[in-house]
Amino acid sequence: MSRLVIISNRLPVTINRSAGELHYHPSAGGLATGLNSLDESYNKLWIGWPGVDITDEWEKESVRRDLAGQKLAPVFLTPREIELYYEGFSNKTIWPHFHYFTEYTTYNDDMWDAYQEVNFKFFQETEKHLRDGDMVWVHDYQLMLLPQMIRDKFPNISIGFFLHIPFPSYEVFRILPWRKQILDGILGSDQIGFHTFGYMRHFLSAAYRISGYEHVFGRLHIDEREINVDVFPMGINYEKYAHPDVNAEDDKGSGEIRRLHASRKIVLSVDRLDYTKGIPQRVSAFGRFIRNNPQYSGKVNLIMIVVPSRANVDQYQSLKAEVDVLVSQINSQYGTFDWMPIHYYYYRSLNFASLTTLYREADIALITPLRDGMNLVAKEYVAAKEDTKDGVLILSEMAGAVYELNDGALTVNPQSHQEIEEALLEALEMSAEEKAERMENMQEKLKRYDVKHWAATFIKEQSKLKERNKMGSTTHLSGDALTSVTDRYVRADKRLLFIDYDGTLMGFNEDPQAVSPDDEVISILSGLAADPKNNVVINSGRDKKTLEKWLGHLDVEMAAEHGVWMKEDGEWHLNPNVVDGWMPKVRELLENLVARTPGSFIEEKDYSLAWHYRSIDRDLGQKRVREFRDMLSYLIQNQDLQVLEGNKVVEIKNAGVNKGKATSHFVQKDKYGFILGIGDDATDEDIFKALPKDGVSIKVGLDRTGAKYSVSGVQEVRKLFTSLIK
Repeated sequence: MSRLVIISNRLPVTINRSAGELHYHPSAGGLATGLNSLDESYNKLWIGWPGVDITDEWEKESVRRDLAGQKLAPVFLTPREIELYYEGFSNKTIWPHFHYFTEYTTYNDDMWDAYQEVNFKFFQETEKHLRDGDMVWVHDYQLMLLPQMIRDKFPNISIGFFLHIPFPSYEVFRILPWRKQILDGILGSDQIGFHTFGYMRHFLSAAYRISGYEHVFGRLHIDEREINVDVFPMGINYEKYAHPDVNAEDDKGSGEIRRLHASRKIVLSVDRLDYTKGIPQRVSAFGRFIRNNPQYSGKVNLIMIVVPSRANVDQYQSLKAEVDVLVSQINSQYGTFDWMPIHYYYYRSLNFASLTTLYREADIALITPLRDGMNLVAKEYVAAKEDTKDGVLILSEMAGAVYELNDGALTVNPQSHQEIEEALLEALEMSAEEKAERMENMQEKLKRYDVKHWAATFIKEQSKLKERNKMGSTTHLSGDALTSVTDRYVRADKRLLFIDYDGTLMGFNEDPQAVSPDDEVISILSGLAADPKNNVVINSGRDKKTLEKWLGHLDVEMAAEHGVWMKEDGEWHLNPNVVDGWMPKVRELLENLVARTPGSFIEEKDYSLAWHYRSIDRDLGQKRVREFRDMLSYLIQNQDLQVLEGNKVVEIKNAGVNKGKATSHFVQKDKYGFILGIGDDATDEDIFKALPKDGVSIKVGLDRTGAKYSVSGVQEVRKLFTSLIK
């Protein structure tokens, strides 16, 4: 098993300074629990910040030695870096923005600079430890630039990234001035994980709209890498909450909770103080419930556990003041001498025994964040009900956990006081049988998909991707493979070269006429054609007029419009299988499409029509293509036509004509010692199929292909041909 290098903002061990001495404590949180539970066969190294400001070099070295024994490597941050990178850009920019609280987002260049600097500091520590064969797993929003930094220095290492908070919609993400740098940083990874499909979808949309990368079923191709973007919902340590190991000393505070539960129903709320958690809305909704349902006065308590968070930030100070006032108002308005509706605990740390007792005793868990990446509290509450099955979970539809627990929880819009009130009433009046059924549904999932399963699944999928990238169906044309092809080329007395144009010799442009050949392309084609051993054929979907204008002066043969026209011995001739009676009807259909799709246009060739949609939204383009196919199927029944889908273009032409048949025509004209075909899209697969068994087929890009070899892009194609000329 290869070594797993985990990198997160915080280590699973936190260091505190007390009376001048450093004390080591296990870090709280699901991430540390999940990754520490991985199978022992994983040789782990964990890199992160130890949670304390250490400036003395001797003290740093002492900490390094202490942590090295636990396979931990510390990254030391200065007070300025903690302020600008962690409290600043991470928590004042990324946190609110990714949770849709754009009104709280701070746009500050000093914070951004610090974020870049600290990500690089993490890279410098990582660089010291990485070795061949390692797998890297980077965690969360504090380190979104790190994957690409590692990729730049270690291009062949396997890198995973997991985002533990929501990824916002494109319309929100695009507001960030540093959106492309952040996106490209994450895209340095081989595998990118999210809690929900919605977050994954938003990320893929941003990758396309901002950086131009299209996906196929969540798979992206960048240069020579395949990137897997997928959903990995994080679980909890189920057994820890289902059967807590608690000693009598730790359980002392639980008696009060049990006495309270004996006479009243408990509604439990456990949160960190944060504007994303919907605490004021929840308190107000509970007040509405008490007002509208007087039969429950004196019989129900809301127990609110609120943990302090970022107390020095203005928004959090005002949030605490707002919650304090709301709780006071409701308690003073509805409370009596022997009953207060809300028991509000702030700055009170519950030990694990008290927390699990609250989970077990609470009749209802009211968990209503306005936006939450996952929310593990909901899962912990369900697990704690393993023995009794007696409880109801009310869960916000904005929490990531809702997608796993929606068949057992009562789901609510956290902004709707009415929905929360109705859910509370339903939960209080629910039968024991229904409660048990709902709990069992949720528990079954949480047992199976626990935190260990989450971590192991992510690593397993990354390992499979690592092997797949290593053992692709095509061989990258470099090293020994390139030497072999070059040797065959040199030894051959007569050669035939089929070369596609768009996406092969020249990159793509929104305007198809804007990619006339540059000097380098003309030089390459001239050089190849100048060799008397070579017969060069430009096999393209381009129209005859354009190819003649751009390349007609060169000593090359051509197949235009996928073989509709062919140029041999300096003369153009039409393929005898071509007819054009179908074109007026299809043109009318395409004109209607263009009228409804601004930015798209029709390219009319002699015997084919093409609809281009490179400058419009990809999803709209795909919708229009589906519409077009449906309408076309009725319009051209019993006609021998073919619809070809290329790179944001759809072309309609005669089915009896394609690049493959044009290829076969030229192959059969003579005997050749070396035949090569190269192209980038689906239409070029016909070329590859038509080559003889010993032909050299080369795919430009990393899409699925029948070609024997692949190159990454236009620049590598040019480099290949330049080397063959030399």
